[in-house]
Amino acid sequence: MKQSRIAAVTAVVAAAALALTACAGGNAPSGDSGGEAAAIEDVKIIVPADPGGGWDQTGRAMSKVLTDDKIVGSAPVSNVGGAGGTVGLAQLANEKDPATLMVMGLVMVGAIETNASAVRLEETTPIARLTDEALVVVVPAESKYKTLEDLVEDIVDKGQEVTVTGGSAGGADHILAGLLLEAAGVDGAQIPEKLNYTPNSGGGEAVSLLIGNKVAAGISGVAEFVQYVEDGSMRALAVSGAEPVASLPDVPTITEAGYDVVLTNWRGVIAPGGISDDERAELERIVTEMHDTGAWTEELETKGWADAFLTGDEFDSFLEENITDITGTLKNIGLI
Repeated sequence: MKQSRIAAVTAVVAAAALALTACAGGNAPSGDSGGEAAAIEDVKIIVPADPGGGWDQTGRAMSKVLTDDKIVGSAPVSNVGGAGGTVGLAQLANEKDPATLMVMGLVMVGAIETNASAVRLEETTPIARLTDEALVVVVPAESKYKTLEDLVEDIVDKGQEVTVTGGSAGGADHILAGLLLEAAGVDGAQIPEKLNYTPNSGGGEAVSLLIGNKVAAGISGVAEFVQYVEDGSMRALAVSGAEPVASLPDVPTITEAGYDVVLTNWRGVIAPGGISDDERAELERIVTEMHDTGAWTEELETKGWADAFLTGDEFDSFLEENITDITGTLKNIGLI
């Protein structure tokens, strides 16, 4: 088994998030927190990425369930792509409507660090963690790589000659690629020199690069590639969770493939910073009601997402610890 130290970076949490709690309620305008906020009848959903990827799928699934189950009257989705979600994050920072939800997750946590974003998650209002999903490493159907070991050893041997595509720089896909090289014995400081990682905008672009044999391999959430694995356009080498996934039952985990790496990608929603406690509570109520529907459960099952629901202080604490963990991991593997 090829392995270095265990690189289990699934977001495990502990500490209370004082800064996040402050921005969620403590900065509310005076007078807003003294009485109940009016019920929110419509929400806006911002997806800080191009159409087709995991965040877009999440935002559109939310919109459908929220409106079909009449939790809100309307929930339009707008896409604001760029820089791992940090372009959309900057837009959220200027948003005046408290009835606004932005899809985000581990990818944004990493992108904020790698892009030195001027706006940080600590300046927003956490609302809920929604899902958790394993990543999958795939290659084109005609690829010479039959196993994950074939691919990783070729990257170690040939470095920049082997191109890997994934989501934004510093996101979950990029982190997973770095952890695989670390587990194969590459020193963290040398990983950026060895790893030819080509970020894509998600969804259709990644598929085109792989099916067109423009890259050697790709990494993304299982839901984004599963149909192409099933139809034979791509070959899945391994999934990144602790257990195999139901939609790709014959694909080994990365650990089973010989590398001690476990990494899953969580997604959630945040709101503008500075909203009142009552406005935050109303958004949490809406998202909780959505989560409790049969329609949302069906969306999770269809897309292969695990239910990872958290709100309130628990989500505050999770996010604070995840920021710390991912920043440390990016430093360890030489990505920042």
